[in-house]
Amino acid sequence: MLEASNNNELPVIPGKRYFTIGEVAELCDVKPHVLRYWEQEFPQLKPVKRRGNRRYYQRHDVLLIRQIRSLLYDEGFTIGGARQRLEGNDSRDDVNQSQQIIKQTLAELEELLQILKR
Repeated sequence: MLEASNNNELPVIPGKRYFTIGEVAELCDVKPHVLRYWEQEFPQLKPVKRRGNRRYYQRHDVLLIRQIRSLLYDEGFTIGGARQRLEGNDSRDDVNQSQQIIKQTLAELEELLQILKR
């Protein structure tokens, strides 16, 4: 999934239920039009659509987008290769995703601790 070095470059995911396309673009360091394109290419990426076709992404969508970004930009996969890698999501990827969630949670807890210490 995401290497530790890449995770440090991306901002912490806030504890919200839904994110707009602009927020996700900032959190994942990609442009909104890239996110819309990835929705067409990766069947796993299905944000909730509401009035006027507005997209609302959930936390698992943001983690998936970060994984896609890492595969394409950092590991050099093609779109097809990244799609195959995600479809063949083996137990190693599940472990990596669990590790990513744990690291994210720890970062959020440390941030909360700093706020409480003030």
